[in-house]
Amino acid sequence: MTSTAAELLEVLWGRASTAPASASQLRVLLILEHHEGINLRTLADSLASTPPSTSRLCDRLQAAGFVERVVSAADRREVHLHLSGRGRTFLADLRIRREQTLRAVLDQMPAAKRVALLQGLEAFCDAAAAQIHDDSDDSPASGTRTA
Repeated sequence: MTSTAAELLEVLWGRASTAPASASQLRVLLILEHHEGINLRTLADSLASTPPSTSRLCDRLQAAGFVERVVSAADRREVHLHLSGRGRTFLADLRIRREQTLRAVLDQMPAAKRVALLQGLEAFCDAAAAQIHDDSDDSPASGTRTA
């Protein structure tokens, strides 16, 4: 049942997305939204990718006007990545389209089932956030790897 729900959500997300961004590019935009100014290596680690692949991904996003690269004032070899105004607008518009698509489905559900779903999703978000936080604490990039 869980995989069916995830697949249906993916279909709904796809319908809402008239995006010029691939799934990988969208992941980059979301990471930059939450970690403004990170460097390429940190982004590559977050994506479980290589710096050259991540750089090419950022090249495409920069060409589309979604990402800006800023040379570090402290070290000219280091480049910080920022979500551009166009990138922020793109994410906001995508969220609106997704919300509208989901709202159409939720409106067809009985009120009690919507409340139960909301409670379940809140618990899911809490558990997922805790797991992601724990995973990032255990990652080699964090420097606090546990046994």
